[in-house]
Order: sequence, then structure tokens, then C-alpha cells
Amino acid sequence: CLVTRGNPERLTTLEDKIKAQPSSKKQRSERSQSTHIEQKEQTLQNMASETYMPGPICLIENVKGQLMINQEALKILSAITDPVVVVAIVGLYRTGKSYLMNKLAGKQKGFSLGATVQSHTKGIWMWCVPHPKIADHTLVLLDTEGLGDVEKGDNQNDSWIFALAILLSSTFVYNSMGTINQQAMDQLHYVTELTNRIRAKSSPEENEIEDSAEFVSFFPDFVWTLRDFSLDLEIDGQPISADEYLDAALKLKQGTSKKDKNFNLPRLCIRKFFPKKKCFIFDRPTHRKKLAQLETLHDDQLDSEFVQQVAEFCSYIFSYSKVKTLSGGIKVNGPRLESLVLTYVNAISSGDLPCMENAVLALAQIENSAAVQKALAHYDQQMKQKVQLPTETLMELLDLHRDCEREAIEVFIKHSFKDVDQLFQKELGAQLETRRDNFHERNLKASSDRCSALLQDIFSPLEENVKQGIYSKPGGYRLFIQKIEELKKKYYLEPRKGIQAEEILQKYLKSKEDVTDTILQTDQTLTEKEKEIEVERVKAESAEATAKMLEEMQRKNEQLMEQKEKSYQEHVKQLTEKMEKDRVQMQQEQERIIALKLQEQARLLKEGFQEESKRLHNEIQNLQRRMERPKRRCVIS
Repeated sequence: CLVTRGNPERLTTLEDKIKAQPSSKKQRSERSQSTHIEQKEQTLQNMASETYMPGPICLIENVKGQLMINQEALKILSAITDPVVVVAIVGLYRTGKSYLMNKLAGKQKGFSLGATVQSHTKGIWMWCVPHPKIADHTLVLLDTEGLGDVEKGDNQNDSWIFALAILLSSTFVYNSMGTINQQAMDQLHYVTELTNRIRAKSSPEENEIEDSAEFVSFFPDFVWTLRDFSLDLEIDGQPISADEYLDAALKLKQGTSKKDKNFNLPRLCIRKFFPKKKCFIFDRPTHRKKLAQLETLHDDQLDSEFVQQVAEFCSYIFSYSKVKTLSGGIKVNGPRLESLVLTYVNAISSGDLPCMENAVLALAQIENSAAVQKALAHYDQQMKQKVQLPTETLMELLDLHRDCEREAIEVFIKHSFKDVDQLFQKELGAQLETRRDNFHERNLKASSDRCSALLQDIFSPLEENVKQGIYSKPGGYRLFIQKIEELKKKYYLEPRKGIQAEEILQKYLKSKEDVTDTILQTDQTLTEKEKEIEVERVKAESAEATAKMLEEMQRKNEQLMEQKEKSYQEHVKQLTEKMEKDRVQMQQEQERIIALKLQEQARLLKEGFQEESKRLHNEIQNLQRRMERPKRRCVIS
């Protein structure tokens, strides 16, 4: 029989192995280190957190069993552009969860502690503070309402709170009192219900691996915090760490009875869903009568071991909690976390199961649409800076377009993900083509306007002389033609006329053919034969100019078609590179998952659980087959 500080209780086999005696201060002080660094970090965090949120705010309200999103909290998330490290804490009510979260926020007060057996935190509360160790990162703390509150009477709500905490966090802290005995495991029954609360895929393929096998790819790291822990960590007289204590507590029991299955089920789920696990133990912080004043007590008024243990817990969370990351290595920031909250809670409210794949796709819809707009804005900005209309040649404009288009595609590729069937990239391509055509039209108009103005300026004196009859005299025709040639040379010498220079000139000269013919016919120095020859010469020149214009138009059309093909190839090139990076990223994720499952399979085999080991082996084989599937080809039409 194990005695824990005066309270006899019947314990599990594991606890029977642990030597029961009052905790040895000397033994724990050997591993205790100075808290100077932690105190300094906390001081800096206190100063910085004020610039984010002075205190927590309710993110998801629990109103009469209905989950409702607080729009004010979403506004706060939408303004956080940094990557977020999301730490959620869950546990039975009145077990001191909020105290630990206040410490992570670097504050004495914040999340409500309460002082009675009544659960204070309703729903999920959020506190966003600058990360104390990683620059340009935000620590998002989620404190959940206590599980098992008798006032609610319905644990359906508890199950959803538990599931949401897992879905939203990158580190999931489960807080409980005392040791890890069967009662503690029974209270963690929510983990066994996750397969009925969460879906990895919207519609798993036939013969695909079990949906819950995917959980490990997006589930958070698991931290178990044991409060008011009263045992020395020893097994068979040998000291063990808190992590080794957790591993021992998660060992399965041989047997096939219902009791054995109930014993093993929560342990199997924790081992299967949370490969990365950590355990912390905490002494009682102070005398029971002072617990109600915990948030007003300074560290020197608390048990020194407890203070050190809290400091070690906070240091671990700050150092090892990862940025919330989605499938494909997508790092979550404030707006992305906002989208996840909306998608999950809306699914629950509508009677559906929250689905990771659907959440990612919903997020992708929002971000890919924004990525198209960012890419187009970049294109517009660069073209505005670089293009001066009219351009001398069409190729000058197309080269500038191609450079800006390439940069725009890079912007899109950088900010987009999960672009199913490349719908958004196709939209970007169509928009860029429209913009190119628009620039081409504007270039034509700018050139036409410039050339028309030049012709008006250069040829207006000639037109005035024609009106005054200066060329309506013997020899006037040759003088008129000579003057036109001089003015054409002057026109050709003018810069920045653009691609319409020749066409506008020929249109102008054609409009003056009647005037030219009148001057020719009235010139008495020319014979009829000479006049006929001159008429034919003018016709030949006009025909030659028209042929050149048609040839030039054909060449421009070919350049536009070539540019279209180059645009397509640029899209394909960058998309192919992105798909290859995504493939490598996904393969690394799958390899990590397989490695974790292989470790667990080996452990199950070593413990003698052949059936569970075989089931895990099948999951591993299915994952490996998926990795061997032919990679998707890049297709943009």
C-alpha cells in the first residue's frame, strides 16, 4: 500500500513501484538551477506584452452549450502578421491551468484563477504576447474552460473544447492533479473520442489508411503537467525523470478483457496521436488556505521547488514549442489562425466534424485569392515605374512585361499554397494577359497621339502654303514633293514616336493624295506622259508602304503570340519548381511520420502487443505506398 502525505489510496502497479515518501528537497535541489535568466526573460516579456494585449480576451464563448466566436478576438488575430506559437491548456476545472498560462504570459494576473470549486474560464480565452525568445514571433496562449464542470451536466461540450484545443495549438498542455493513475487516465477519456470528433480528410479514399492515422501529421506536441505531485520519482529504487514516469504510465497491460481494453485505450491513443510527449511535475505551491490568494503571492512567498518547477516549464515551452504549422510546411500567422477558428467552430455549429483538410482548403481559398491580388499589384507597380509610353518597339514593351510578369508570378508562388488544379494561377495568368493587352492598346494610342501631334506640328506650315496657292504654279509639284521629303526626314528624326510611327505617317500622306494630285495636274511644266508616270510612281510607293505595314503588323502579331507562349512557359517553370519543393516537403513530412510510427511499432512489439504492432505496420505500409505514387504533373491550360 502506497501512502501519499497522509492520504492512503489504492494505486496502480506503476505507483506500487514508486517509493512513497515526502518529497526530498535535497534530491530535487540537486537538479535545481538559478532562476536569474528566467526572471530576466519574464521582465522583458512583461514590458513587451503590453504592446500586444494588456490581458486575455474570450476567443470562443460557450453560451448555454453553444460555441460562439468573439469577433473582437478575431480582429486581434487578423492584425498579427508574425508566425504564431500556439499553446493551449486543458484539464479538469480548478486544477490551476490559468496560473500556468499567466506565467507563460509573464504576468501574475490575467486568466481568471477563481477561488472556489466553480469553473471560472468559460469557452476558450486567448492572450497574445510577443514571444520571449524568438524575435518577430507571437505566443498565443489559449486557456480553456475546466473539463468535468458539474454545472454543465453535459460533457459533449467538453469534448469539443478538447478537440478545438488540439486543432488550434502547436503545443497541447494537459493539466491534472496528483499522479498518473487509472483515475487520471479515465478523466482523459476525451482523447479516445478524437476519432469521432476530428477528421483529417474530407472524404478518405477507398482502401486508404484509417483517417485517424493522419492525426500525427498535424497534432500538436503533448505536455502533461502534474500538479500537487507528492511522490519521489523512483522505480525499483532507481531515480527516474518525469518523462520516464510518463512513459512508464503509458505502458499497456496484457490481456483481452474489457477491463484491459479500457485500461489500454487512452494509453494507445496518446502514444499513437502524440509521438512527442513531455511531462512536468509540480509541488503544491503553498498551504491550502493560501491557494485562494495565489495570484497575489510573490515567488518568495511560494514553495521554492514549485517556483523552480514553473520556471523550468516556462523555459521549455519558450524554447521547444514550435510555430503552428499546417500540412505542407505552411506556417500559421494571426490571419491564418483566425481562419482556422472560423472553419472549425462553424463546422461544429452546423453539426459537422471539424476537418483539417477542409480547413486548409478554406484557408487556401482566402490566401490564394489575396496572392493573386498581391501579384497583380506588384505587376502594376513595376510596370508603372519601368514603362514610358510610347515604346519605340513592341519588343521593348513585351520585354518589360515579361520581366514584371515573372516577378508577379514569383509573388504569387510565394504567397499561395494548395492551389488545386492551379485555378488561381490560371486566373493570374488571364489577368496578366489582359493587362498586357491593355498596355499594348495604350501603347498604340500613345504612339498614335504622339505621331499625329508631330505631323500636325511639322506639316502645318506646308498645309498653310498649299492653302495660299504657293505650289499652284509651274514647277510647283516638284517643289511640293521635295518639301514633303524634307518634312518626312524631319519627322523620322523625332524620338519616342512609338510603334505607330510609320502607319500614322502613311495615313496622313494618304489623306493628302487629293491635294498632291491637284498640284500635279495643275503643274503646266509637266507633260501628260510625265504626269501619268508620276501617278504610277505614287501608287507604287503607296502600295509598297501598305505591304510594309501589313508585314509589320504580321510581325507584331507573331511577337505577341511568342510572348504568350513565353508567359505560359514561365508559369509552368515556376509552378514546376514549387511543386517539386512541395513534393520534397511532403516527403519529408511523410518520412517523419513513418519514423515516429516505426518507433512506436517497435515499442509495441517489444512490449508483446503483436496485434497493435501489426495494425501500425499496415498504416506504415499504406503511407509508404502513398509516397511511391507517381507525382502530379504540372498542367496549366
